[in-house]
Amino acid sequence: MNKSSLISALALVLLGPVTAARAQDGGQVNVICSVQAEWCNMIQTVFARSTGIKINMSLKGSGEALAQLIAERANPKTDIWFGGTGDPHLQAAEQGLSLDYKSASLPQLQVWAQQQASQSGYKTVGIYSGPLGFGYNTELIAKKKMPIPKSWADLLNPIYKGEIQVSNPASSGTAYTMVATLVQLMGEDKAFDYMKALHKNISQYTRSGTGPIKAVARGETTVSISFVHDGPGEAMQGFPVATITPSEGTGAEIGSMSIIKGSRNLANAKRFYEWALTPAAQEMGAAAKQFQVPSNKAAKVDSRVPDFKKINFIKYDYAKYGASSERKRLIAKWEKDVNSLPR
Repeated sequence: MNKSSLISALALVLLGPVTAARAQDGGQVNVICSVQAEWCNMIQTVFARSTGIKINMSLKGSGEALAQLIAERANPKTDIWFGGTGDPHLQAAEQGLSLDYKSASLPQLQVWAQQQASQSGYKTVGIYSGPLGFGYNTELIAKKKMPIPKSWADLLNPIYKGEIQVSNPASSGTAYTMVATLVQLMGEDKAFDYMKALHKNISQYTRSGTGPIKAVARGETTVSISFVHDGPGEAMQGFPVATITPSEGTGAEIGSMSIIKGSRNLANAKRFYEWALTPAAQEMGAAAKQFQVPSNKAAKVDSRVPDFKKINFIKYDYAKYGASSERKRLIAKWEKDVNSLPR
């Protein structure tokens, strides 16, 4: 079965047959999608075929998405923002870029998803969660006789010089989650000392949070700092990828969704929002080889989703590190104190 046929089949299995009435033109909705491309494409196709509503979709990292929404503030061209780390969604809420909307589905969601909605004044909601950790190329690790990094401290080993990739926190929510995690884990001064030392081992800061693990998969780098749920999809394609979470503790993203204030297609934006909170829609993440924990408690959890019970999580302060002023301050400090250093 080719990819188009697979998506069509999923539309029928997950959401039921498309009746003639539903297939009629239902207008459009403009979506920024901040999850991986395959998931975005599946959402676009399945939602359109099952509702008759056309999705105009653009794919952007969460940092880039927030920048676009700020730039469009006076004349919004986006109706809904789907996915990406929760911190920028909270910043959008704080800056009045998103619309308060309290879904009737909220009681069906995990506590962490409801808390994300509550602390934003119901201007965003959690749709999935996943832990930060490391990806590594099993073949390169063996070939180069390197140890598997099991802790944040391990990444400072000189053996990894030029062997690690991570994204840029100015454009990527993944990397900002790393910065915020390290600050909470170590304290700010020690965290920045750590990132300065880590800088010596970094070969590239990518724009996209998924870029580093894709580079690991293709043998372009040995180690990545990534969300570990991005690893199984690469392994399923035959790439020699494994993941691990750091022993000292790590943070987790709460991938979120927000309706944009000033939406030109508000009714369709709300329809998409409600659809995206259903178990069937959330199970599409695993169907697209994305293995986060879905926020709807009734959604089936794929066996390849990381077991949260086996991970040492810090108590991540989403409200503090989701504030615009804190994000701006930490990113500016990272640019000045870390990214400006020679390697």
